[in-house]
Amino acid sequence: MEENTGIIEGRNAVTEAFRAGRTIDRLYVLDGCKDGPVMTIKREASKQGTSIKYVTKDRLDQMSETGRHQGVIAAAAAYRYAEVSDILQKARDKGEEPFVLLLDGIEDPHNLGAIIRTANQAGAHGVIIPKNRAVGLTATVAKASAGALNYTPVAKVTNLGQTIEELKKDGLWFVCADMGGTPMYKLNLKGPIGLVIGAEGNGVSRLVREKCDMTAQIPMRGDIDSLNASVAAGILAYEIVRQRLA
Repeated sequence: MEENTGIIEGRNAVTEAFRAGRTIDRLYVLDGCKDGPVMTIKREASKQGTSIKYVTKDRLDQMSETGRHQGVIAAAAAYRYAEVSDILQKARDKGEEPFVLLLDGIEDPHNLGAIIRTANQAGAHGVIIPKNRAVGLTATVAKASAGALNYTPVAKVTNLGQTIEELKKDGLWFVCADMGGTPMYKLNLKGPIGLVIGAEGNGVSRLVREKCDMTAQIPMRGDIDSLNASVAAGILAYEIVRQRLA
């Protein structure tokens, strides 16, 4: 799957791209579409001086990388990765203790997009992903994030374990999701923290898990013993939010 194409698809993603101030080179709109959300996007495009091109559904289908363009596609500069230092600076700018999500081997773009969306809503200052054996920023990720990718910085690193060690020097503690860990309600998850989420099925790799200070188990009462990676990230992220607000 091609990464960093600069194609933004779907009404929510395009709307948030305009709101976030991204430079949109051209907006492609389904000819004849007069739906309210699309009309709002067109007004925003006109306000920002963005060229609007009306095209057929077949043309949008050809351009689409997700298959779910909802009648609107924006062509923009490719998404740029942040530096880990940018994420820490964002926390300092907000006067908050750092809260970072680190993703170990997430390969499903829908999961990555959903986690970025959750990270944004939970107030995390950024997301860190590994360079290898993981999905990067694609059009599908952008759409699944519902526009959150325009606000939440994503850094790509060569070695996740080494990054954890470096962040520990900045005062962060690390907790990873693990079925054999301590129930999350019994852990102190306050303060500067990094939440590590592993791939669905495989979980957090041994080398990365050994770098973490704590392992957190999500209590489950059903008949199956696993959760979707993005769901697990949401549950643990909001336990961190709950403890920070307590």
